[in-house]
Amino acid sequence: MNLDWQRTLLLAGPTASGKSAVALSLVERLQGEIVSVDSMQVYRGLDLGTAKATPAERRRVPHHLIDVAGVSEPFDVARYRTLALDAVNDILARGRIPILCGGTGLYFKALLAGLDPLPPSDPAVRAELETTPVESLLAELRRDDPEALANLDLANPRRIQRAVELRRLTGQTWAARRAAWSPDNASPEAAVWCLRRDRADLTARIDRRVEAMFAAGLVAETQSALAAGLADNRTALQAIGYRQVVEHLRGERDLPETIALVKQRTRQFARRQMTWFRHQLPVHWVDVSADEPAEATAARIVQARNPEPVAHPVTRC
Repeated sequence: MNLDWQRTLLLAGPTASGKSAVALSLVERLQGEIVSVDSMQVYRGLDLGTAKATPAERRRVPHHLIDVAGVSEPFDVARYRTLALDAVNDILARGRIPILCGGTGLYFKALLAGLDPLPPSDPAVRAELETTPVESLLAELRRDDPEALANLDLANPRRIQRAVELRRLTGQTWAARRAAWSPDNASPEAAVWCLRRDRADLTARIDRRVEAMFAAGLVAETQSALAAGLADNRTALQAIGYRQVVEHLRGERDLPETIALVKQRTRQFARRQMTWFRHQLPVHWVDVSADEPAEATAARIVQARNPEPVAHPVTRC
């Protein structure tokens, strides 16, 4: 089952780039509904740290693929793809426009090119990797697959273990596997509109967002999520913000240090997102200035979808 690309709009961007506000404006311009493309917004109870749409925004505009899993429940890209395609087809059947909006590049790629044909985890190999020091795993990647190492979140042990596991199980490098699973196999009509901001502007927006999350009660929300089983979900527990707050609650660092670390990790994550979008997706870049309202950005995207020229260009990558 594939998407109807001519009637579906895909909107991406790094964290804090303003894509959610743009999506809300697009919905109202195009008579659409939003389908979240976010690997952490699927979990109930992870609201502040994932910048989930507020209850008021969800009343204003229908949102899909938010709060579809318990915080202790396993959730993967295969399940996401099935639910997202079902949501898109339902929206189209009702004569509305699906606007798929988020920052999880892997989920976008699964929609564009299908599921990654990688082997499942091998219990014996994974058990060995989980008892191997991270430094040894990094040394193995440095020797056997340096490109995989360059594209990893080095603060996430599970990602490091999976990279080594894939190298051992397939005998292929990260680059070879990436070439086999490419959006070039998707429909030529498919495109992702991706917001791009000046680095200083994005950094300032990230810092403000992180401070607002903590002010709104991120520590208390994390405590509630832990009580609901967050510690048992190794995927959800790696979410930026929650992971650092859990470490704070364990006494590993004080609150100001935790806030500073979340800002740093979020900036690093935004850079990895942009790298993924640049190299893994068929992207139309939408350059957004610091003072441009979301409504204006949405208007430019709507105008750029037709052949008429636009004053503020959207560039193809």
